[in-house]
Amino acid sequence: MGKTYAVLPCNGLDKCAGCVTQEIAVLISEYSESQIICPVFYRVADVKYTRLAGEFPLLVVDGCATRCASKLAADKNLKIADKIMVTEEAKSAGVELTDALRMGESEKQLARQIVDRLIKEPVEQVPVKQSTDFFPSNITYEEYKKEKFIFRVPTNAGFYFNENDVWVYVSGTKARIGVTDYVQKNLSDIMFFSPPSVGAEIEQFDSAGEVESGKAVFEVISPVSGTITAINERLTNNPELINENPYEQGWIAELELSDFKADNEMLHEFEGYFPIIKRKVDENLV
Repeated sequence: MGKTYAVLPCNGLDKCAGCVTQEIAVLISEYSESQIICPVFYRVADVKYTRLAGEFPLLVVDGCATRCASKLAADKNLKIADKIMVTEEAKSAGVELTDALRMGESEKQLARQIVDRLIKEPVEQVPVKQSTDFFPSNITYEEYKKEKFIFRVPTNAGFYFNENDVWVYVSGTKARIGVTDYVQKNLSDIMFFSPPSVGAEIEQFDSAGEVESGKAVFEVISPVSGTITAINERLTNNPELINENPYEQGWIAELELSDFKADNEMLHEFEGYFPIIKRKVDENLV
C-alpha cells in the first residue's frame, strides 16, 4: 500500500502544467487510498474537503509559479505536509512543457515518475544547510521600537545591508543573504518563498528570489554578486521562518562571492544602516 494523501491540485487546465497536476492527482488516487480535493468545489463547499485535509497528510500540487493550489490551502488555513511544483520538476527532469492543452508522452512519464516517488518513498523534510564554518552562532542586535513594533538589526562585524533592506553576512569569499526585520514586518504573514537556482550566477542588485504574503510580493535584491551555492530549503514548506527570525532560521541563500570589494561600495554596515531603518519606520510605520 502506497503512502496516502489528501491531494490538492491546481485548477490550471488551460496550461499543460495544470494538466500534469491533474494527472498526478488521479494517479496517486489510483495507486493508493489517497483522496483528491477538488479546488473548484472546495471554494464553495469546504466542509468535506477540510475534513479530508485533517485526516490525511496534505499534498499540494502546483502547476506553475502562480501557485493557486498553495494559495487556496493558505486561504483555508490548511497544514501542508508536502508540495510539488510541476514546472520545477519538469526543469529538473529535462522535460519541456508545451503550451498545448494535452499531455504528450514525456509529460505523462513525468507525472508517473513524480507519483512513483511520492507514494513509494516517504517525502522527508530537507534539513536546513547550516554552514557553521562561517556563519556566527551568536548574533547581537540593536532594536528600534515604534509603538508596538520592534525592529532588530544585527550589530556583528561582517553584516552589511543594501537600501533595499536585504542583509548579507560575509566571511572571506562566502556569504549568506536574507531580508531584514523591516521587510518581514511590513509583509506580515509570509506564505510563499520562491528561491533562486543553485548554481546561478548573479550580479549585485539582481533578483535572488521572492517572498510573498497576502499583502505583497517582495523581490530579494541581492546585496552582492556571486554564484548561488545553497538555498534555505526549509523555507519551501515553512516560509513563516522568515517572520520568526529573518537573520537566523529565515535566511534566504548562500553565495560564493565574485567581487565583494566592488560590491561593498554600495553597502552599509550597521552604523550606516540603522539610521536608514529608523527613518523608514518613522515614515512608513507598518
